[in-house]
Amino acid sequence: MRLDTTYTVNTPEGIALELSPAGPAPRLWAWLVDLLLRGLISLLLFAALALLGEMGIGIALILTFLLEWFYPVYFELRHQGQTPGKKMLDIYVAQADASPITFSASLVRNLLRVVDFLPLFYGFGFASMLLNQRFQRLGDLAANTVVLHKISSNGYSTALNVEAIRPTVPLTLPEQQAIMLFAQRSHTLTPARLDELAQMTDALVAKQPKPTQYLQGIAHWLTGGGRT
Repeated sequence: MRLDTTYTVNTPEGIALELSPAGPAPRLWAWLVDLLLRGLISLLLFAALALLGEMGIGIALILTFLLEWFYPVYFELRHQGQTPGKKMLDIYVAQADASPITFSASLVRNLLRVVDFLPLFYGFGFASMLLNQRFQRLGDLAANTVVLHKISSNGYSTALNVEAIRPTVPLTLPEQQAIMLFAQRSHTLTPARLDELAQMTDALVAKQPKPTQYLQGIAHWLTGGGRT
């Protein structure tokens, strides 16, 4: 019988990743931080738009509604699965196989928060987390997502604080996800293996003296780095 909550995923590169799902405690603290931030933003919206009278109040209500439902979707897609609260707790959302979360999965898991909230204060969601080893609430089960602890890099660590690079060719969604996954898994591979995998993208890294850093730069750009 396992006493820990880790599980292993075998990647296409033949690497076994050991993933550590985040339990209810860090997820609760992250949710409270995000709740506080959303509350502050909503108060500022109402304070600013109230000057416009009833029309301003109506606009503030619409913006608050959008903020409540799409705040987590925006951050999960643009910031490597981390809302500000999750970033503070060093946890992130990903697909169950550790690949970057997709738009549809993020949308599903967050829209189903209304079900997880029932009957009161995320009662169903909390019960669901306690009943499965990956601490998935109902929204996670439906979207096939999981909240994971960030794993510190090991001896194969490669610097990921590279400059954002805009790709020179259009990239499909699967290609974007593959590049982001490559960057996320860089710490599990040797530099030689990283360059070998980077070279498999052919034209994308053609004539690039540092193919690994080039792909990591594109991944940085895809997650919002360097954009204005």
